[in-house]
Amino acid sequence: MLNNFLITMKTPRKIVISRGRLFAAMLALTVGFATPLLATPFFLTTGSPNGKLGALSRRPSPGKIETETADDFFLPETTVIRSATIVGLLPVGTPLDNIRDVEVEMYHVFPLDSVTPPSNRVPTRNNSPSDVEIDTATRARSAGTLTISATVLNANFMVDNTVVNGISAGAGNAGSFIGEEVEITITFSSPIILPTGHYFFRPEVLLTNGDDFLYVSGQRPIPGAPFSPDLQAWIRNSNLSPDWLRIGTDIIGGATPPTFNMSFSLTGETVPVMGTPGQPNCHGQSVAALANQFGSIDAAASTLGFSSADALHAGFELFCD
Repeated sequence: MLNNFLITMKTPRKIVISRGRLFAAMLALTVGFATPLLATPFFLTTGSPNGKLGALSRRPSPGKIETETADDFFLPETTVIRSATIVGLLPVGTPLDNIRDVEVEMYHVFPLDSVTPPSNRVPTRNNSPSDVEIDTATRARSAGTLTISATVLNANFMVDNTVVNGISAGAGNAGSFIGEEVEITITFSSPIILPTGHYFFRPEVLLTNGDDFLYVSGQRPIPGAPFSPDLQAWIRNSNLSPDWLRIGTDIIGGATPPTFNMSFSLTGETVPVMGTPGQPNCHGQSVAALANQFGSIDAAASTLGFSSADALHAGFELFCD
């Protein structure tokens, strides 16, 4: 699935829109809005790490199975996401260039993109991530679709709870951990375009020496309460897939089970009046709206983080499909 998407991203796509159709669409949009709906900056953060949890989020490697930790966010408008940050723990003293790969996936909320009925392996799938990721929203450093930079925030940072290998209901807390707190800034070479909706953000990290990356929890509730409901963080590994478990409620448990958000941020631009994915006029309407909002397609591409107008066309064609 990812390979097909990456091939699509790297294959030139011919976009054909007649000048007359484009002008007509732009004119219709211009006339249709007494007060135009314009693109605005988008920024969401779950706040600084709170030291309550470190949860494994690891790319697969020899002898190590994939483990995914995901937390939710909401988009009030169609949004072009240009970059993200995550905060996590490396073993103390790990050089930053040991960060070999980072992959980002986005998920709808179950049951969208899910064909497997809920199983008896997990207490519930209500409000979990879907079975499978959104094809067009996957990016990875190893595939050349994102770049990273990392900064050490604290050479010795402790989290009270960890969930690493015990990915099963009732497994409990694996104990506290002290590690090197790092912030990884992720820039998407091809920005991610998503329509209005409720999603899960899932980053994974691979270290060259096989050590684990523990994704650190952020604030709960989120500062400023930017959306509701704010769902808790979920986790799964390859053995549990396609099911997911709630990190606090299902795994750590207790008389009053804790709930967690993960520490991440997303940055981009909202782009109102976009076309509707799956509709025949989606691409033309989207391109016309962008030209109207930014003055030209070249200006839209530059502002939204695309490398060129052709890259913007290709991105919105995938969005519309």
